[in-house]
Amino acid sequence: MIKYIFRRILLVIPVMIGVSFLVFTMIHFTPGDPVITILGETASQESIDQLREELGLNDPFLVQYFTYVRNIVVDQDLGRSYVTNRPVASEIISRYPNTLKLALLGVLVSISIGIPLGIISAVKQYTWIDNVAMFFALIGVSMPIFWQGILLIILFSVTLRILPSSGFNTWQQMILPALTLGTGSAAIVARMTRSSMLEVYRQDYIRTARSKGLGEFTVVVRHALRNTLIPVVTIIGLQFGFLLGGAIVTETIFSIPGVGRLMVDAIRQRDMLIVQGGVLVIAFTFSLINLFVDIMYAFLDPKIRAQYK
Repeated sequence: MIKYIFRRILLVIPVMIGVSFLVFTMIHFTPGDPVITILGETASQESIDQLREELGLNDPFLVQYFTYVRNIVVDQDLGRSYVTNRPVASEIISRYPNTLKLALLGVLVSISIGIPLGIISAVKQYTWIDNVAMFFALIGVSMPIFWQGILLIILFSVTLRILPSSGFNTWQQMILPALTLGTGSAAIVARMTRSSMLEVYRQDYIRTARSKGLGEFTVVVRHALRNTLIPVVTIIGLQFGFLLGGAIVTETIFSIPGVGRLMVDAIRQRDMLIVQGGVLVIAFTFSLINLFVDIMYAFLDPKIRAQYK
């Protein structure tokens, strides 16, 4: 078990190196000069050349990349914002809890809705309950996040006036963003749960459990659902990464001070170090979630544990 976990931890390192290189490359070759962003259009050529030398922008591309990686590894330094001149790490850390909280609430919504809906659809296959559940799942998959967020604001904030349309400090302010972010993923989780449950539900050991006189609830929860969890856990882990990306749109719609909104504002201001740092933090979080999912496999599937004994 320890060997399995250690191998999965080692796999995070090349993933983060690849992500950092791709992000740094895209930002590096994006049109625009960060020096002009800092000094303004009216700066003299002498000031521009001096600042470029101070920032190391005259160095070759690979030298700039390795300097950037070394600063992250050794000094935990993501650079300084071109606009505010504050450390990028402090800008992101101050907003990261809101983004993580929003993504976790979205996952909680998707699990709370998706897994029960998938189980009911599988147990009641081809009935009107199954058809209605999959109809709403199809709507959830098809509806864009930004459109659903606007509809929820119009309904609950403008028309009914029962929930606030912005902020993220109270539980009332968290309801609409969490529903906006989580319902689309709930539809995907429901469809995966239904598919896995139908496959397991036809196995011989399910019929054996029924023949022993076990109740249907016990058969479903203790025997069928447990063997359904591996593909469901996989899709939930993947959806967490999707929710981190979707948080960028959701934070903008509901005016949530998170990493996503910070990145959107940084793109408008061409503050590329903020964008670069935000993408790296989100990618690192997603890698940790995938690591957690891999470790969960070992607890859910005895075959995986047996391979490393």
